[in-house]
Amino acid sequence: MTLTLLGWRRDVAALYAAARAAGDPETGWRTWRDGRDELFAGHPDSPLGESARAAFTGLPYAGYDPALRFEAVLEPAGPRRLEVPTADDGTVPLDRIGTVTLGGQGHDHVGRLDVWWLGGYGGGVFLPLRDGTAGTTTYGGGRYLLDTIKGADLGGDGSRLVVDLNFAYHPSCTYDPGWSCPLAPEGNRVPTPVAAGEQLPPGGWY
Repeated sequence: MTLTLLGWRRDVAALYAAARAAGDPETGWRTWRDGRDELFAGHPDSPLGESARAAFTGLPYAGYDPALRFEAVLEPAGPRRLEVPTADDGTVPLDRIGTVTLGGQGHDHVGRLDVWWLGGYGGGVFLPLRDGTAGTTTYGGGRYLLDTIKGADLGGDGSRLVVDLNFAYHPSCTYDPGWSCPLAPEGNRVPTPVAAGEQLPPGGWY
């Protein structure tokens, strides 16, 4: 780990703090996505490979849909542990701490997703999603909604998590095959297309 990587994590955490503090969710989302573009374009720890960075003009996103922001109750679920192998961090343990149900009936209904506690020093909440767009307009392994170890935290309280599908973002392995990322397990895969959040550019990143 280098101090530039520490700087990346500080900057990411600051973007989410700004999003939480914004006057309305869409304003916070725009601040977040503008900041991500700046980081991807100019930060030494950008996940983009050299050729992609040279041609970079911004990360593509679907437009903001306020119906896709939820204050979701963390519901009980039976214990489950996954041991996720990674190239750089060894085996990362994931312990299920509950589930969230996103949406009711209609176009905003996504379904139930497992919520995980990501092991390691300090730990954190991890909520990935692989929806019906995976492999077409979004990365085949899915996207992340929350990863609080890395600062990706939209808030909540003792019983609820703010989950905004407009903030769905791709893991680092989407941009360059040199990265290794935990992907969405079975309980985080839904057939419903989620036309929100970060998208793939035509032809992908590599």
